[in-house]
Amino acid sequence: MKTAVFLDRDGVINEVLTERVKFVNRPEQLYFLQGVPEAIKKLNAVFDHIFVVTNQGGVGLGVMKESQLQKIHDHMIAVLKKEGATIHEVVYCPHKPKSGCECRKPNSKLIVDLGKKYNIDLSKSYMVGDTDTDIIAGKKAGTKGVFLGKRDPIADAVFPDLLTAVDWILQDAKTS
Repeated sequence: MKTAVFLDRDGVINEVLTERVKFVNRPEQLYFLQGVPEAIKKLNAVFDHIFVVTNQGGVGLGVMKESQLQKIHDHMIAVLKKEGATIHEVVYCPHKPKSGCECRKPNSKLIVDLGKKYNIDLSKSYMVGDTDTDIIAGKKAGTKGVFLGKRDPIADAVFPDLLTAVDWILQDAKTS
């Protein structure tokens, strides 16, 4: 079986609710957080797959069309690729918040489905996010949870950003 790191998008890969951008609704509004390409490159060297798993309720709320969201993700993947960092697939929940769907985090359907599709050993994989819903989704799927922020009681580890989290993930993966 293979291993993977599942990354939330907003607040993990790119800025959200900052002075430059509130929400990412167009490719030119996607600003990478510091160290993200380097962090993903490091993960690529050890893990079979790097996935982005994101709630994008703006689609369900009518703020953006799925075609716009796809352009944002295509742009993100292309820019990272130029930096030598590979995202293997992006999956998202397009439904409104509180719609009761199975795919919206904290539910784990998106992670579990990717696990089945790519033959991933979820117990040797990681979900990295900046909200409890990310960590809960990963735990429900059977991954370890890495929280980016100040503290999270259910996460296996907490770091201020993706680049600093990567060293712990790589070390933990060696010993697991």
